[in-house]
Amino acid sequence: MRIAMLSSIAWRTPPRHYGPWENVASLLTEGLVSCGVDVTLFATADSQTSGTLHAICPTGYEEDSSLIPKVWECLHISELFDHAGEFDIIHNNFDFLPLTYTGLTTTPVVTTIHGFSSPGILPVYKKYNNKVFYVSISDADRSPDLDYIKTIHHGLDIQQFDFQPDPDDYLLFFGRIHHDKGARQAIEIARACKKKLILAGIIQDRAYYDQYVAPHLDNGQVVYVGSVGPVERNRMLGNACALLHPIQFDEPFGLSVIESMACGTPVVAFDRGSMPELIENGKSGFLVENLDQAIEAVARINEIDRAYCRRHVERHFTAGRMIKEYIQVYETILGSEIL
Repeated sequence: MRIAMLSSIAWRTPPRHYGPWENVASLLTEGLVSCGVDVTLFATADSQTSGTLHAICPTGYEEDSSLIPKVWECLHISELFDHAGEFDIIHNNFDFLPLTYTGLTTTPVVTTIHGFSSPGILPVYKKYNNKVFYVSISDADRSPDLDYIKTIHHGLDIQQFDFQPDPDDYLLFFGRIHHDKGARQAIEIARACKKKLILAGIIQDRAYYDQYVAPHLDNGQVVYVGSVGPVERNRMLGNACALLHPIQFDEPFGLSVIESMACGTPVVAFDRGSMPELIENGKSGFLVENLDQAIEAVARINEIDRAYCRRHVERHFTAGRMIKEYIQVYETILGSEIL
């Protein structure tokens, strides 16, 4: 059994800091290889894998501004499909563009839809519906216009996250600095609660950062630390008394939510998108409707059993569970067991 795993090339696989799609592609690849599956990872040349690395793009275009994204994306995707006949399954983690190549091969293609960046991309997915096998990352993120073979929630390597039973007294915002993620609302919540807030993540919208975040930074109560790598992420998540996730859009999944709970840190999230699928309200965090409810939830955060948060992730959101479910999808498509 040979599987081609197509990762994004915005960042290295696995990412040094930010890169959720690359992170999932890496976890899938490493988990499948550990199960004895022959996996070729199509990613940037500086990527790291225990499988076979096949690369055409030297590094992530978000990490090297001299690389023109569309040029290298075309080279990267076409490189895989030039070799499509060598594989039993192609697993696309690269959004909609690879779908346009699928008519050139008879190799089955599984596409994990990591979210719809806008309704404008849906026509591509609709064109290849029933030709490509779609996997959704949450039930909330399914389009009624598409058919899906399965919903598979993301998992994580639980060993990368240390359980912290005794946190500090700060709140954490961990995500893109962008309207969608609600950094502005996180600052309002923290100030109303009179608690320190640490913000971590890439600045995806500079104008938003300049208007709603930068004026409040004081290196005391509101601190922005930039994008952080795995070691610092583990420390910051574990030491926070709560993760604030006041999203302003219907979140397709939310890796930082399960990463936080893996460290024992409960999440206060707006009740949108996939959040009810990830958080047990009142047990591993609080689902709220507005800022006032979020402020009330922070005041009650000590009611949450941090050990329960960790167990919740161990039961539902491990990489091992995710790998098992993807293997089942591959077997369904091929009509035979692959292990």
